Amino acid sequence: MRRRVVITGLGAVTPLGTTVSETWAGICAGKSGIGPITRFPAADLGYPTRIAGELRGFDPLTYLDRKEVRRADRFVQYAVVSAIMAMEDAGLKVTPETAPRIGTVIGTGYGGLETTWHAARTLLGAGADELVPPSGPIKDAWRKLSPFTVPMGIPNMAAGQASIRLGLKGPNGCTATACAAGTHAIGDAFKLIQRGTCDAAVAGGAEAPVTALSIGAFCAMRAMSTRNETPESASRPFDRTRDGFVMGEGAGIVVLEELTQALDRGARIYAEVMGYGLTGDAYHMTSPPEDSDGTKRCMRMALEDARMSPDEIDYINAHGTATTFNDVLETQSIKEVFGDHAYSLAVSSTKSMTGHLLGGAGGIEAIFSALALHEGTLPPTMNLDDPDDGCDLDYVVGAARRRDPEAVLSNSFGFGGTNACLALSKFQERER
Repeated sequence: MRRRVVITGLGAVTPLGTTVSETWAGICAGKSGIGPITRFPAADLGYPTRIAGELRGFDPLTYLDRKEVRRADRFVQYAVVSAIMAMEDAGLKVTPETAPRIGTVIGTGYGGLETTWHAARTLLGAGADELVPPSGPIKDAWRKLSPFTVPMGIPNMAAGQASIRLGLKGPNGCTATACAAGTHAIGDAFKLIQRGTCDAAVAGGAEAPVTALSIGAFCAMRAMSTRNETPESASRPFDRTRDGFVMGEGAGIVVLEELTQALDRGARIYAEVMGYGLTGDAYHMTSPPEDSDGTKRCMRMALEDARMSPDEIDYINAHGTATTFNDVLETQSIKEVFGDHAYSLAVSSTKSMTGHLLGGAGGIEAIFSALALHEGTLPPTMNLDDPDDGCDLDYVVGAARRRDPEAVLSNSFGFGGTNACLALSKFQERER
């Protein structure tokens, strides 16, 4: 009999708020967290995209001391603060006896991009307020680099710093699988607990990509929306007029526990993790194949792992990026996996409000999926005014919907053809 795994704690900082409750309230109200970029002068630099889902009102000093903040990239700050909040929400106490049995798995797409960007500018002799540095490296400029440049910037430092801060001595890992990283992290942690490697884990994703480098790179790909005058309506998943994704930032972290332990300590259970799917497209660096083979196999794998039939799923939190190919092909995948039932289940893309948190997306979307089960509320898809050809599912348009789902899926797909899917259900006293 395999061990059962449940979600007992939630922590998040997002463009909609610096707590889970604030974020969830914004999601259910259909609120947008997208606005003009303030981190750098995008307009002065001639960027075609000048909007993003920035994290506003975040004060890391609420949880971290000044030394910790100085030595942590922004994505690490987001992850550690969210992990602290998730552990507090779970009420899980760490003791010398339990610490080696609690793991940490936190994913990210870029890692410490802001740290790397500032280090590069230092080497080129750019001043803090200069838009354009002198051309060419400056002699001995390396001496001005912080000795913490490497440990601040490497992708696994979110998991490393969270485990250090919380005293977690179990398995410690990082998934760096682009936009699927947060979902892979939760799925991998789920499997660690299920097979008995540890009894609990802190898992999710974090990203801080709103920098001149990242925004500029995605502008070069022509992958982002340029609706700069109406940022709240720029992210338009499944809509015929969508023109690309909107970047967001933040973190979403959950606490996973083996069921018996959670019950013995009287923990609140938000949802049970039932299954995990992960596949590769083996097709293209950035585009999915027209037959959606990888995404279909991923959802089917999650269902098989959960020992569930397709008609048991009531809701899907879609990857839903508002890009040309993803929305139509994801919809096509859902139809082929679920058959006639595809028109009975509900679908939404919460990226229409948060923007796309890249490696952090799967973390916050797993939280939204768990809360949909726990609260009996399906998040909406905003800005869907004219569904594209082939996008004809029930997308929960315009407003949250009161519904009591029993089981849900959360999809995440990333560059490199990497796919991940989680199957969650309401906790019930039963075995599968």
